[in-house]
Amino acid sequence: MLDVEMIRRILPHRYPMLLVDRILEIEAGKRCVGIKNVTINEYFFEGHFPGQAIMPGVLILEAMAQVGGVLMLSNPEYAKKVPVIGGVENVRFRKPVVPGDCLVSEVEVIYVRKNFGKVKMVARVNNEVVASADLTFGLIDRVRSDGPPMGHPEAGE
Repeated sequence: MLDVEMIRRILPHRYPMLLVDRILEIEAGKRCVGIKNVTINEYFFEGHFPGQAIMPGVLILEAMAQVGGVLMLSNPEYAKKVPVIGGVENVRFRKPVVPGDCLVSEVEVIYVRKNFGKVKMVARVNNEVVASADLTFGLIDRVRSDGPPMGHPEAGE
């Protein structure tokens, strides 16, 4: 299990775009399960929608993709990379995600070849599927002015 500080050592995302609070399970190179606790304090609820707060679908996709990013970047071979979305297929939104929900994202690797690959993503709330998609991703070089990625052996941590 990884807490948010461990996740921040792996992913380059920061507030307000870090959408993973905890990793519950990780099988290196195969699958990963993470959660996002959705609260009314999220910045996007101010405008989506006043009086009827619903998490935007693109942010549900992003939360799932970030769980996939943790899976990929936890491999030392990719520690100096940034995961980027290359394409999304078979997207389905089945139920709205609202404040108070615990969004559980499960990501399974379909394939990885060098610096790109494809994953299957499913998000659930209370064990009910709320969204699913197949995502193609790339792993590009991380550009940082302050040295290697946090958590990387060369970072001295």
